[in-house]
Amino acid sequence: MTITTQMIFAMLPLLITGATAILVMLSIAIRRQHDFNATMTVIGLNLALFSVPFAHAAGPQLLTPLLQMDGHASFFIGLVLFATLACSTLMHAYLKNHEGNKEEMYLLLVLSALGAIVLIMSRHLATLFIGLELMSIPVYGLVAYTFRNRRSLEGGIKYLILSAAASAFMLFGMALLYAESGALNFGALGAQLASAGIISPFALAGFAMILMALAFKLSLAPFHLWTPDVYEGAPAPVGAYLATVSKVAVFAVLLRLFVEVPVAHTGIWVTFLTVLAFFSIAVGNLLALNQNNLKRLLGYSSIAHFGYIFIALVALPGQQSISTINIYIVAYVLTTIGAFGVVALTSSPYNGKDADAIFDYRGLFWRRPYLTAVLTVMMLSLAGIPFTAGFIGKFYIAAIGVDAKLWWLLGALVVGSAIGLFYY
Repeated sequence: MTITTQMIFAMLPLLITGATAILVMLSIAIRRQHDFNATMTVIGLNLALFSVPFAHAAGPQLLTPLLQMDGHASFFIGLVLFATLACSTLMHAYLKNHEGNKEEMYLLLVLSALGAIVLIMSRHLATLFIGLELMSIPVYGLVAYTFRNRRSLEGGIKYLILSAAASAFMLFGMALLYAESGALNFGALGAQLASAGIISPFALAGFAMILMALAFKLSLAPFHLWTPDVYEGAPAPVGAYLATVSKVAVFAVLLRLFVEVPVAHTGIWVTFLTVLAFFSIAVGNLLALNQNNLKRLLGYSSIAHFGYIFIALVALPGQQSISTINIYIVAYVLTTIGAFGVVALTSSPYNGKDADAIFDYRGLFWRRPYLTAVLTVMMLSLAGIPFTAGFIGKFYIAAIGVDAKLWWLLGALVVGSAIGLFYY
């Protein structure tokens, strides 16, 4: 393999994020200093974010048989780095009064972001699994970081056990696909299955297991049962990371899988995606109605929003569907970070329990009017009120659904948005 200057430029976000993780780790080993380590993390993530345009200009190209840099990858990498940067900034204020070591949280965050970048650039089942695990394993520690809080420790253990089960399903599914096609590369896998004509039961079972594992990571119904408890137990900045970076990276690789393996988007799979979207919209919105905890409410909200995004995924293929997905995901990430950011800043500095109960926000306007304004705008956007980013995203999703004649899903979108308007 010959490494060229163009390849190095294309890999800059990955290389800089990896170097940041090493430097933060060495800094912790040499001397613990919260402000210094937080600053180093922010600088490294900023450099990685600023390198994305250079990586995009150097692509599209196949970096190795496992990784690819193209417009799809650069867009989602930029979004992931932006969200990670926002979460790390929130962590600095949040951890100020935390008793115990604070610095490892930044190391875990950067390592998880590194895994998210690998996952987004993946075009091979091996790197899909490696990236997914590299992103997920640090999150177990992040969720349980404030372990003296029983709910935080409980959330970390639940996420660890259920995520391990999902990973086992994914590996078994990959084994079945490899046994059937003899390929692990997305493109070769699609070509082999297409040439075979009728997909065998082994390939069907393999795809089903991989999709179930990815649906778990996206907390789509009925694979969502871990979501409210983990979101409630996780520190508020970690909840923001779970709801944005973790989900966006998984969705990015799922989207690439459907684009490069067209067989995965035919027949029974379209029906499967339609059912996932419908139940996610229904379950996410209905279960959010009775919540009196803001983090749990945002957790159920995220289930519903990815149900909306799946309407555009069902409407594939087509460049318009991909553009719609990108618009909606940007709006979702901005509004979710804003909402969780208010929870994090209201809870800062850490005092043993997050300000996540609804009654914690009574009279917030008189205490912190700027946070009240931000939370109001974020809730209006999540509800899809006109002139907000959320409305633009839902408008494009509805337009795609009309073009594809997805009437059942459009009905779910309308009813779900009406229910969502109440609890937001």
